[in-house]
Amino acid sequence: MKILLLNPNTTAAVTDLLYSAGSKVASPGTELIPVTARRGVPYIATRAEAQIGGAIALEMLAAAGPGIDAAIIAAFGDPGLFGARELFDFPVVGLAEAAMLTACMLGRKFAIVTFARALGPWYQECVTMHGMDARCAGIRTLDGAFKSISDVQAEKEEMLVALANRAIEEDDADVVILSGAPLAGLADKVRDRIAVPVVDPTAAAVRQAETLVALKPRKATAGTFRRPDPKPTIGLTEPLAARIEHRRPIDAKGETI
Repeated sequence: MKILLLNPNTTAAVTDLLYSAGSKVASPGTELIPVTARRGVPYIATRAEAQIGGAIALEMLAAAGPGIDAAIIAAFGDPGLFGARELFDFPVVGLAEAAMLTACMLGRKFAIVTFARALGPWYQECVTMHGMDARCAGIRTLDGAFKSISDVQAEKEEMLVALANRAIEEDDADVVILSGAPLAGLADKVRDRIAVPVVDPTAAAVRQAETLVALKPRKATAGTFRRPDPKPTIGLTEPLAARIEHRRPIDAKGETI
């Protein structure tokens, strides 16, 4: 199966971290196809940036073309996830939702631990969006700046481990989620230094995407996630416009693809 690993941030080095973490758990025969946003911000940290990233994610999904069995929106916070599930026929998984659902199978309450305070409000709203408030023990964030978004997990590793163990002791967390795309792969490195199960969102998303493909769910034709009726567009990328207008895309020569 082919799973699109879509990074709606512009940092290619983070995409490499995501791909590495996902490849370690992917089943034989699963091909991860990493794609990095060509425009936007280096990493999404605010509500405004999430709105921008969500629109870019929809463009990237539309541009993927045929042959994709599932897709992962690889930014914790899941920008554009619900819109993607409306528009596209294949399963679309978000890092945050996959991590939280996996954590719920390992304990009653999970803590989200991340590397920057700015991410806290957006992550809290993501928890609420997915109906997980009652299962979330809290969101713990580090203070202070970091040198490089692609190297933040190495730079802050010790502090993140300490913060995770504080969440266990003070928030009664049964599970810890190390969140944020730049932390992809860190859970596997530090799992023996944290006193409860640790979830890597990328690993969780890859395995859940594989499960959904295997289950072969039909695309909804009723309910809130059915594909919206066709609507004219102005100024959108051609693949996304074609998806919204219910037509086949047209190439640069004016020919139908």
